[in-house]
Amino acid sequence: MENQLTKDQLLEILEGWNRILRRRVRMIACGGTAMTLIGVKASTKDVDFIVPNEGEYKYLTSMLKDIGYELRTSWQREDEPFRFDLFRENRIHTTTLLDSPLEKEMHTLLLEYSHLYIGILNDYDLIASKLMRGTTVDFEDCIALAKGRKEQLDLTRLVERFHRMVDLDISEDRIRPNIDVFLERLRERDGNG
Repeated sequence: MENQLTKDQLLEILEGWNRILRRRVRMIACGGTAMTLIGVKASTKDVDFIVPNEGEYKYLTSMLKDIGYELRTSWQREDEPFRFDLFRENRIHTTTLLDSPLEKEMHTLLLEYSHLYIGILNDYDLIASKLMRGTTVDFEDCIALAKGRKEQLDLTRLVERFHRMVDLDISEDRIRPNIDVFLERLRERDGNG
């Protein structure tokens, strides 16, 4: 797929980043990137990571500048069609997570290079944050993840977490119904709607 990154292509880029780093940087995959890295999606068009520690964020972005990345609307290199969105602390776009993604049970380790730690955001925050954006692709991704994790996913816990996150958002009235739309679409896909 043109301008789409597969898991293997993304890991190859991250290995390159690891080679230039001289100290530890922890990145937590979110959005379509997380979905790609765990095998729910075949590829992603842009790359989303949270770098929860401010010092690590500043160090990583400084190192990226040194190898030719520029911050436009996202981090991008002239010779690469891929965009990298690096979010600070516990934020994804305009969504504020309830906890630091570095806290216990807020992510799972995907792999750890000599300096670069790659985690995957927990399923509840991953789904809730995508539902906060609420695009058609976001709904499809959330349904795919929920179906793939059917046995592990507690929908009551998901709904509660989503509503707590929405309480922190300025667009609360617009996005609160997204959880009901998601649950209805999930039931329809399961044939129980």
